[in-house]
Amino acid sequence: MSNNRSGIFIGGLMLGAAIGTLAGLLVAPRTGRETRKLIKKSANAIPELAEDISTSVQIQADRLSSSTLENWEETVDRLREAIAVGIDATQRESQSFNKQNTVDISSTPDDTDSLTEKLERS
Repeated sequence: MSNNRSGIFIGGLMLGAAIGTLAGLLVAPRTGRETRKLIKKSANAIPELAEDISTSVQIQADRLSSSTLENWEETVDRLREAIAVGIDATQRESQSFNKQNTVDISSTPDDTDSLTEKLERS
């Protein structure tokens, strides 16, 4: 979007410069012959000016594209790191949760015996 605005600005600048030059030539106190020569020189310079502006816009677009690509790659790298950290934290939390909710029957024989007695009484 910024590139489009730059192009519109440069186009407007070019149009304004051309109109200003033409108005200045028409109002200037010169003879018709001198004015026509200046107009011809200006008209001959327009393609060169347009090429320079086109090259400048292309360079700006390339810089913007390169900068955008670098920013995108940095963002993707940070996102990958965040996902890896999230997965690791989720796995640790899951393991911790499983350890808390797992009862080791072999290590608590008294509890097993009392549970067996309760079941037999029922």
